[in-house]
Order: sequence, then C-alpha cells, then structure tokens
Amino acid sequence: MSSITPDQPRRPSGARAGGRPPGRAGGARVPAPRRPEQPGRSRAPLPVAAGVAAAGAAVTSYLPVAVVLGLAQFTEDAGSVVGALRAGLAGWLLGHGVPLGTTAGPIGLVPLALSVFACWRLSRAGVHASRAVGARGGRSPRQAATVAVAVGIGYALFGVLAALLVDSTGLRVSPVRSGLTLLLFGTVAALVGAARTTGAAGLLAERAPAVLRDGVRTGLVAALLLLGAGAVAAGLAVATGGGDAADLIGAYRTGVAGQAGITLVSLAYAPNATVWSTAYLLGPGFAVGTGTAIRLSEVSVGSLPAVPLLAGLPSGPVDGLGAALLAVPVLAGMTAGWLLGRRLLRPDPDDRAGPDWPALLGPAALAGPVVGLVVGLAAVASGGSLGGGRLAEIGPVPWQVAAVATAVVAVGALLGAAAAKVLDRPSSARPPARPRSPVTRPRPAADRPGPAEDRSRTGRDRPRSAGDRPPRPVVD
Repeated sequence: MSSITPDQPRRPSGARAGGRPPGRAGGARVPAPRRPEQPGRSRAPLPVAAGVAAAGAAVTSYLPVAVVLGLAQFTEDAGSVVGALRAGLAGWLLGHGVPLGTTAGPIGLVPLALSVFACWRLSRAGVHASRAVGARGGRSPRQAATVAVAVGIGYALFGVLAALLVDSTGLRVSPVRSGLTLLLFGTVAALVGAARTTGAAGLLAERAPAVLRDGVRTGLVAALLLLGAGAVAAGLAVATGGGDAADLIGAYRTGVAGQAGITLVSLAYAPNATVWSTAYLLGPGFAVGTGTAIRLSEVSVGSLPAVPLLAGLPSGPVDGLGAALLAVPVLAGMTAGWLLGRRLLRPDPDDRAGPDWPALLGPAALAGPVVGLVVGLAAVASGGSLGGGRLAEIGPVPWQVAAVATAVVAVGALLGAAAAKVLDRPSSARPPARPRSPVTRPRPAADRPGPAEDRSRTGRDRPRSAGDRPPRPVVD
C-alpha cells in the first residue's frame, strides 16, 4: 500500500529532498582558500629543502646548454664530450650574467633565452622549497624571504663550483664574481615563487593602495605590448633577410649537427633582438659595435661578424610611411590606458557614480615609470660585449630607452584612459542597483494546504461559467 496521501503529494522522480535539482549541491561552488600547512605534518629542514631545490634548478638549466653548445662545436674532426661539458658550464654562467675572459677579450653578451629559462626553474625551486618547509599559505613575507635566500645560497655554491671547473688558461672566470652574481640571481628568482606559494604576494597586494595596484598592472600590460611589438618587428626583419641568414649558417662548414647548434645559439639571443628592436621603435636605437648606431633616422655600421641574427639589420634610415613606426609605442600606451578605463568604468550595482578623474588618470600616469623601469632593466640585460675592439659595446643605452619609454607610454596611457572615460555612458544611464528580494522562510508542513484542499479552494474562488451552473428546477 502506498504511503502517499492527499496531504503528501508525490515527489518528482528526479528531485531530491530540499527542492534542489539533481547534480547541484545547493548553489554555486566557491573555491576554498588555500589552507596553511597543518602543524603536525612532517617538514624538511630548510638547508636540505633549499639545497635539493637549487640543485634541481641548476641541473635542469645546465643540460640544455651543454647539448646546444656540444652541437655547435661538433664537426667531423673536432669536438669532444669533455669540451662540450666545459663549454656548457661556461655558457650556463654567461646566461646568469657572469662575464667570461677570453684571449679575444671579455664576453658579456648574455643570452636572455637562457636567463628566462633559469629564472623559471629557480621560481619553481622557490615553490618546492616553500612547500617542503611547511610555509605554504602562511602569508608571511619573512618566510618567503628566508626560503629565497636559502635557495640563492645553494645556487651560488653551484656557481662557484662551475667557475672553478671552467677556469683555465684560455678561459678565465672569477669564482667570487660567479658566486655573488648567482646569489643575487637565485634569490630574486626564487623569491617570486616563494612569495606566491606562501601568500605573501597577495598580502602585499592587498595592503598596497588601489592607485598603485592599478598603475603597476597597467604598466606591465603596456610593457608586454611594447615588447611584443618589438618581437614582431624583429621577426619580420629576420624573415625578410632569411636568405642571408641561411648563407651565413652554411658558411660555417660544420655539418648538419654543427649548423643546428649554431641556429639554436642564435635563437638563444632572440630575446636580445626583441629588446633591441623595441629600442629601435622607441627612437634611441642600439649599437652593434663601437661608433655604430641603428635608429629610425640613422644607420651607421661597419663590418659585422658572421652571425645569423644580424642578417635582419636595416640597411638605411626609414622615410615616408616608415616614420609611422614611431607611433607604435604611443599606441601600446593608449591600448593599456583604454583597458584600464574599461576595467575601472565597468558598471557596478553598488556604485552608480563610477570612478572620478583622479582615480582614473593616476594609475595611467603611473604606468609610464613602470614601463620605463621594465624596459630599462631589459636594455641593461640585453647589452654586453663580444670581445675587445669594435664589438666591446653592443646593445641600447639603458637610460635613454627608459626615459623615452616613460614619457611616451605615460602620454599614451593618459590619452587612452581619458578616451575611455569620455566615451563611456554617463552615470545617469547606468543600470540602477537591483533590489534584493526579501528572504522568506518556508511555511511548516502542517500549515501548507494539501492538494485536495488546494483544489477545493481553487474551485470555490473561481467564477463559474454558464456551462458549469446546475440546471434550475422546472415548476409545473
């Protein structure tokens, strides 16, 4: 016998208790915040965790360099495993900014592709070390800094060991310079991962003023757009001079393996070419030797080394429509300012007025110095020397690039943010705030009308039609 009565209506087959449809647990899922490590969980000692993480970062960033330089040295009659390993150590140190002393002069032109790869591996080392010591989610800047310094010290020890192994008669490397450079390099890179894992980065962002947060974000967006434009320009230049680059590679007579290694070495300097191309678009330009200059308005170079990466250098100054390239940095700043304005002017139900002019133009003006700092540091890292003589100065002048980028991007960001404010809908046209519906509690089951009672009420309250009325009795 069924337990369903007229006072207890049959529940649909797909419904659950509480009136929720199947597959839902009662509302939208909110991701839980990252919890700190449990106190009772076993933790590794900081020296052990930092040492293992630093060793992993050093090995994984060294092996690709050894393979590439081994291919570059490989010929039918030359090249050996020991020579490839030593060359790999020298290239690994050069990728961290350690200059190499050779008989032809000092070599200090850093392959930025290797530097970026090493930074990524050290950032992951900071993440792993923070988790191993139980600092995950602690939101402590002191813990993040401690882990980063420990990883940097371990990384510096590998730098000193590599310098001792590489140092010889024809190649001089200072162990002290190597240790200090890798200490700074490893600490800064590991701090990025440690700060994110411990939550210290989020804590500092929450405490920073809104104008500073928005300005830094807008500046980073503008810097990425500017460097992206430089990468596109460098790629097009190398593509148009691809025939010359192929001829230079074939002139080495090192076989297929050697030519592949030379190509990979050239690709390791592709980020350097991106920064040089960015300086070219900004106006100051760059140099490929002492007494040379490559700008939009001037190109003066002498004899260049047979390097495939230099095959895309411009042959002369631009004229006519080519001068429109000077507008690229302004457009990058305007785009970043426009994105800032669209994000801040997004309709908010709780704020019908929207941000005022100072709250909008302040971050836009701050974006200029942020871009100048980023591009200036990139210019410092991308330059160096390839021996003595004419090739002692290669790359842009950092302070000129930073100054021009600061001014140009600040003006562009202000124009973009102001345009977003002017073209935005007025505050009166913003949708009003939605009134919140009052929360009503469900009636108890005893007070709810059953189906039969509900039907009787419905039939009683509904007006009767002519067809529903009973016939009148006929009186004879």
